[in-house]
Amino acid sequence: MSLQLRLFGGNSDAGKITAGNDGGHAIDKSKVLQATAPGVITPLNPGNFDSIRTAPIVPAPRYFDRDEADRLKELAKEKTDGARQSKRAYQALGKIEEADAKVHKEHRKYEGAVADNELKKVRSNASLAKKLHGLRPGYARLGLGIDKAENDARTRIDAIKAKLTAGAN
Repeated sequence: MSLQLRLFGGNSDAGKITAGNDGGHAIDKSKVLQATAPGVITPLNPGNFDSIRTAPIVPAPRYFDRDEADRLKELAKEKTDGARQSKRAYQALGKIEEADAKVHKEHRKYEGAVADNELKKVRSNASLAKKLHGLRPGYARLGLGIDKAENDARTRIDAIKAKLTAGAN
């Protein structure tokens, strides 16, 4: 095994583009653009254009009797009050939608800040990794120096042992 492979390891994937380093993404456009709830009005779901009609259309001129007129007048009062209450309810629903939209928008801003700061953190990690890789040759030199010192000491010790063994014979 070569010294370089022993020191730095043999990585056959070095320099290859992988899912972790290709700058790719997992952003699914269809998910980004999907409606926030079923039935919400969008250009792809314009709604049904239904309307409301309490009384049927009178197709031709006609006379009404007193009972019909009284019932229609009472119905008109009910519907007028119902319209007033419906207007209040729809205004409240509109305000709720506006509040929901504000919360949604602010949450997406928050998620954007999280994503921006995640990139900063990962960029910092990458900088440290590059710095550490730059230090590897220095550590390798230190390791080789320690190996050389150990080998020199072993050689001297072996020489002393040889002298002692030769002197004892």
